[in-house]
Parts: sequence; structure tokens; C-alpha cells
Amino acid sequence: MPHSLQAIGVSVAFGGIVALADVSLDLPGGEILGLIGPNGAGKTTLVNVLSGFQRPTSGDVRVDGAPATRWQAHRFAAAGVVRTFQAVRPFRGLTVAENVEAGCIGRGLSRTAARLEAVAILRTLHLADKAAWRADALNFGDEHRLGLARALALQPRFLLLDEPGAGLNAGEIAELRDTIRSIRDRLGCGVLVIDHNMTLIMGVCERVQVLATGRTLASGTPDAVLADAAVRRAYLGAAAA
Repeated sequence: MPHSLQAIGVSVAFGGIVALADVSLDLPGGEILGLIGPNGAGKTTLVNVLSGFQRPTSGDVRVDGAPATRWQAHRFAAAGVVRTFQAVRPFRGLTVAENVEAGCIGRGLSRTAARLEAVAILRTLHLADKAAWRADALNFGDEHRLGLARALALQPRFLLLDEPGAGLNAGEIAELRDTIRSIRDRLGCGVLVIDHNMTLIMGVCERVQVLATGRTLASGTPDAVLADAAVRRAYLGAAAA
């Protein structure tokens, strides 16, 4: 079975509220896939399902073809499905380096090996000069980089990024775009990017899937998706159609 993370006909209901309705998604290893849609479309709920933080009401999740619908979050992480969160929540009493080392140790590395790998990861994300800083001293952009660094410490096979571009300026978005592409190229992992920043999505994603009111509205290349009239009405506003 090809290296892939899949949601197959997934639905999620919270009481009478349907957050997802029969949504399928296929993230192959090595692809950068964008997931976009208006607020409330179900994007974060789908990421929660794909990472074990939310069990679907119906439908299936598969990791490399193996049934994973009933897995808990720690088992997804052990299988290489790693996600970031909109709110980073680092260990604020630890240094930046110690935050990353903790992830490496959790993966089974010794303290010495974890320290060396943490330094390498921080250098990749342009945080090496802040390795000795307390995590609570970071600005917003660097805190998001730290969240990504902690995810990389787990050596993801599938990396799910929830709003990584939130609050970043144009220069930081360009740097993030290059970083995501570099991570994919270096690790060979599949990357799912949820973001409202269309510069980031158009600049880094090879394919885009659009959700609206809990359903898949469109899927295809970034240019094809953004040219779709239904997408423009739902996501960019009626005037754009």
C-alpha cells in the first residue's frame, strides 16, 4: 500500500450540529496539500480526526492502508502522524532548546542525542540564536516556529499544520513557504497545510482541497480551485465570483 494518510467518507456530528459530512481526503507521502475554506467549514475538525483528537461519527481513517479510525492521538503520533495547533502552548518554563529536546527524548533518543538533534532543528528554523531563551520570551512568529520545531522533533511521516501562517507578515510567510518545502524535501513526508493566507497556499501547495459547511466543495491544483466560481463565492465572497 502506498505511503498515505486517508479520511474516507468521514462525518462528525456534535449533537444536532454536523461539522463534517462525508468528507474524504488523501495525503500521499511527499505531497504538500492545502486545506482551505471559510471559518466553520470543518477544517480543524478534519485535522483532529486525522490525528486522533476526534473520533468520527462515521467513516474511516487509514494510515498506509491500515485501519486507524479508533486509534488514540498517541498512536497516530507513534505512526508518524504529527500535527501543530493554532495555539502553540510551549513548555514556558523551559528554554527553546529544552522544548525541542523533550520531543526528541519522547521519541526515544538519549539526552545527548536529543540535544544535538534539537540544535540541528532549531538551526533549520532560524531559532538557533534563541536556543537558550525561555519559551515565554519569544514573539508570536518565533513561538510558531517553536511549535513547528517540536513537531519536527517527532520525525513526522505526515505533518499536519493548522494555521501556521496566522499573524505572520509577508516576509515571514515567504520564509515559512520555503521552510515547509524544505521539510517535505528533506523528510519525504506528506504535509497538510490549513491556512487562510492564500499567498502561502498558492506558493507552497501542489493540490488544494476546499471545505464549505462541512463538505468538500472542490479539489485540484491551486489555480484550478481558485478559478472555480463556487469556491470564489464560498471562500472569497460573492463579489469575487
